[in-house]
Amino acid sequence: MARNVAIGIQSFDKIIDGNYFYIDKTSFIKEWWESGFGRYDVMIEPRDKEKEAIILEFKVFNPKKEATLEDTVYAALAQIEEKDYAVSLIAKGIPAEHIRKYGFAFDGKKVLICES
Repeated sequence: MARNVAIGIQSFDKIIDGNYFYIDKTSFIKEWWESGFGRYDVMIEPRDKEKEAIILEFKVFNPKKEATLEDTVYAALAQIEEKDYAVSLIAKGIPAEHIRKYGFAFDGKKVLICES
């Protein structure tokens, strides 16, 4: 007997009882989620590829994750690198040395800005 694909059927009982073909995509979704899901907060792309491009990442200080506001700003800069936000600018022909990266950390009215 041929098996149908279980598109849109979310009940495992119905999948088994209906003899549907089932593919577990859990590992695919996890890999996709961890492979750069997300975006920069602000990216300024110059019209002239010889001008400066700017990437901004904002983070709110979380005392459960960071000990200081400095830790928060470094986490923002680390995220820019880990998520490889500059790759889209480089792909458009903007030299890496023309891409400026800034992390912003906020704790109430206190703000710390750092450039990588």
